Amino acid sequence: MKRAAGLSAIAGAMLAGATCQSNATTLNTMDDVGSAIQACWTPPADAGKSTVTLSFSFKRDGTLIGPPRPTAINVTGDAKARQSFVDAAIAALEDCLPLRFSPALAQGIAGSVFTLQFDSPKQ
Repeated sequence: MKRAAGLSAIAGAMLAGATCQSNATTLNTMDDVGSAIQACWTPPADAGKSTVTLSFSFKRDGTLIGPPRPTAINVTGDAKARQSFVDAAIAALEDCLPLRFSPALAQGIAGSVFTLQFDSPKQ
């Protein structure tokens, strides 16, 4: 019984690591950064057709300077649905960190403000 629980824990950890491997790859362009973050994004199941745009800045080491801020929110549903969607977008961004920037990208990225839109699929 203990062995089965241990194997389940190991499998769960491996699956969690496999869901967002974007921080293992060296990123050379901002398109690479956007693709890496989007690979971590899973919208809430009941989101309907919704979007949120986050604004954020990176340090050279691939972490954030402060928390991301929602700058545009268009979410189907009530305030709880809205908060759930925004929280999921922020979690997707934070779960991908730290990102690994190439030296050239790291040199020019620090402190710049970026925006990224998180969409749910059409229902």
